[in-house]
Amino acid sequence: MRSRFKFSLSDMLRQHRRWEKTFTKAVKATRKALVSVSPTKPPVSTPAAKPRSATRLEEVKAFGSNPGHLRMFRYVPADLPKKSPLVVVLHGCHQSAEAYDLGSGWSTLARERGFAVVYAEQKRSNNPNLCFNWFRPSNVTRDRGEVMSIRQMVAKMATGNAIDRKRVFVTGLSAGGAMASAMLAAYPDIFRGGGIIAGLPYGAARDVQRALAAMKSAPERTSQEWGDLVRSASPATRDFPTVSIWHGTKDHTVSLSNANALLQQWLDVHGLESQAYSENTVDGHIRRAWKDATGKVAVEFYLIDGMGHGTPLKPRPASRTRADTPGPYMIDAGISSSMHLATAWGLRKPQLFSSLKQAAE
Repeated sequence: MRSRFKFSLSDMLRQHRRWEKTFTKAVKATRKALVSVSPTKPPVSTPAAKPRSATRLEEVKAFGSNPGHLRMFRYVPADLPKKSPLVVVLHGCHQSAEAYDLGSGWSTLARERGFAVVYAEQKRSNNPNLCFNWFRPSNVTRDRGEVMSIRQMVAKMATGNAIDRKRVFVTGLSAGGAMASAMLAAYPDIFRGGGIIAGLPYGAARDVQRALAAMKSAPERTSQEWGDLVRSASPATRDFPTVSIWHGTKDHTVSLSNANALLQQWLDVHGLESQAYSENTVDGHIRRAWKDATGKVAVEFYLIDGMGHGTPLKPRPASRTRADTPGPYMIDAGISSSMHLATAWGLRKPQLFSSLKQAAE
């Protein structure tokens, strides 16, 4: 049967395209005309939005007597439940709290896994290189100097954010790692565990000259001598915190001998034999673990093959929330020290989140 329409479908489409082009030209001409006859009054511009800061950290001005004259920064996720854990983070030399958080991703982990973070930040007036003064007895003796300031930060977080005092941890890099050693020695009754990254043992030096020498080569001491330094630092006599030690094989800033001295120190404190360890490979790197009488890991050591001086990272894919961002002294080593420390400390993702993720997969 012949169509009652004068034009075929293809003819109609061609005609429609011609009308569409004509209409578009007319609209453009009209807009141009309107612009040409409009007043010369300058357009009202919308103020540019201020760039958002990359940091989630908030400074806390008042947190005690602060004898070490440090700055305090915190990150507390929204709707943080009561009795949540706390992680104290100590940056390395030439770093700030913000820079270390951007690199290590601790605030990202805190948001994902439900815990709070507090950063101590050094002032240039205390140390021109922004290093924590881990080698000065006045700053690492219990209830004095910088260790006392950090202790006061923990107390501020505990009272202001309902932190679980039985789940407080500390970690740091380089000078921050050495200061983490000091915090674990001076306050073993406060901290449940610590992560020492490219750091030095407690008592390795007492002044700048000996600190520089210790960085090149750890002092020669017996295991008991190293352990005695920790035991004499506080009134605590048992229930010492767990310790996780991380060090790169090509660290030319802080000698690998310091990791060995740290092992001697904390194995002696925990009463463990140096050869009584299990060994496995994690993300391509050697991990050794020493367990206590209850079967729990008391001391562990990650030897990061080929890594220089810095915190080992494993950056996430671009599609995921940013964490482990490489930068100065923040090294992509294919393994995330922050993630492994958080997991070892029981700071895992909420069960509901994990269940939903498994269901989605």
